[in-house]
Amino acid sequence: MPLSIPQVPATVERTIDEALRSAAVPAPRRLRFDRGALRPTLPLPVHRLERLTAPAEPPTARLTGWRYLLAQDGLSVGTAECQVTPDGWAFSHFGEGPYIASTERALRLAEERPERFQPRLLSVPELYMLTLWLYPDEAADPAEGSPSGNDLLIPLAPAPPGIAAERLITVDALVALVANRLAPLGLAS
Repeated sequence: MPLSIPQVPATVERTIDEALRSAAVPAPRRLRFDRGALRPTLPLPVHRLERLTAPAEPPTARLTGWRYLLAQDGLSVGTAECQVTPDGWAFSHFGEGPYIASTERALRLAEERPERFQPRLLSVPELYMLTLWLYPDEAADPAEGSPSGNDLLIPLAPAPPGIAAERLITVDALVALVANRLAPLGLAS
């Protein structure tokens, strides 16, 4: 089933376009040579999972930015990200690395599902992990909502040890894994 890519704020699009055209914005080495040929594709809202205070409490998330894949000649070669600031949207950074290909594979896996979803990225800072979050309300405002127990996630590679990358997992199952991993460190209480 096709995914419902949410509408990107116009200021985010302008900010990304300006960053791609600006020589003053540092970029990874791989993106420096052909920046004029890069095209922003597949914009996804980025949400940050707030610190879990107890495994029994539902997790909360907040919108922190938008990430685009950057394509050149039909291949994704980088990312560009905007973040929300007190003054609105600001360019954050260009990126490269394994999350690019993993995001594409996770999106293909999500498209195989019979349900319709709004794809989002969910950052789990305590584990240095990024997941594709399949938000069940495809028409929702991308800035709203928090993960609920049966929402599906696809951890991106590289995932932390003990968490399978590019495999579906529910939020409840991930919360249990996170709580178990953080408890010995005294971070989940």
